[in-house]
Amino acid sequence: MGQYFAFQWHITEECDQRCKHCYIFAENTCKKLDSMTWNEMKTVVKNVEEFCNTYKRSPYFYITGGDPILHPDFWKLMGLLKKKEIPFTILGNPFHLTDEILIRLKKYGCDKYQLSIDGTRNTHDWFRKPGSFDETVEKIGMINNSGITSVVMTTVSSVNIKEIPDIIDTVVKSKTDVFAFARYVPTSNEKSTGISPIEYRALLEACDKKYKKYRNDPECVTYFTLKDHLWTLYQYEVGDFRIPETAKEGMIYGGCNCGNCHITILPTGEVYACRRVKDSRVGNVFKDRLKDLWIEKVEEYRDYSKFNKCSKCKLLAWCRGCPAVAKGTYGDFYAEDPQCWLETSPCKDELMTG
Repeated sequence: MGQYFAFQWHITEECDQRCKHCYIFAENTCKKLDSMTWNEMKTVVKNVEEFCNTYKRSPYFYITGGDPILHPDFWKLMGLLKKKEIPFTILGNPFHLTDEILIRLKKYGCDKYQLSIDGTRNTHDWFRKPGSFDETVEKIGMINNSGITSVVMTTVSSVNIKEIPDIIDTVVKSKTDVFAFARYVPTSNEKSTGISPIEYRALLEACDKKYKKYRNDPECVTYFTLKDHLWTLYQYEVGDFRIPETAKEGMIYGGCNCGNCHITILPTGEVYACRRVKDSRVGNVFKDRLKDLWIEKVEEYRDYSKFNKCSKCKLLAWCRGCPAVAKGTYGDFYAEDPQCWLETSPCKDELMTG
């Protein structure tokens, strides 16, 4: 994000879907739907501004829920962000989007609108609700027409892993501006995403071939974001990434943003180092100053020497896999990424330092 600091802000849990992989409703743990009041949202913006002024960063909001458009004060918040010239992305659903709403969002300064596609039609609708796939594809075109950048995100699990290449074809055909995928993080008593390291590497290889083919296609407008940090290991193996000779020891150049340039704020005001990391609560935005939490509480997520496996890997400063998936699988933020295949990689000897 360069000069920006990212705040994933859940303003409400109201939603007209009950997606099977939703963290809010995982295993029926959500007993009531929380939303912030208008005064509470103004408090959040003030706290964020103090944080950014202290650390000389610019705020960037990823506003989500639930479906944020369902919040009764959604447009008042849009007006406040426009007044303060704070850029933002909306992470929401397709069902309430109209041309009029998208034009209005663009007027208020909406940078991107992110939707989800989690499989081919039948699989996606099974995850979400009937008709969701077709509705999503239709709204991608409407987002594009409004001048807002369209983003599609896919959550990968054992259910849909074989359909990811087909999803890539879908987003390219629909002229999605940006596409990315990340793995599902196990919740509660679940122990695994059901994907072996070799299976996941095979997925990255298949997607890499698709991406390279489309990058050479002048008709393709989609930009493919390599969101999952295991892409770094894969690209190192195939020669698309090399450790820079100018890299300084102890510096972090990429990989997981937890504890680095991102925090999450929930509708209750709870502040998390990462929304996907269970038990990563560090404070409450209504009681604590974010600028203090960043030093006093979030610091523990920046001790990179604690990573069981990654701390011995020369890609530590660029990868570290997904600590959220490790935490969800093994109960330990610093455990090895369960889909990391380094043990079987031909590059193992040159990457491992101990």
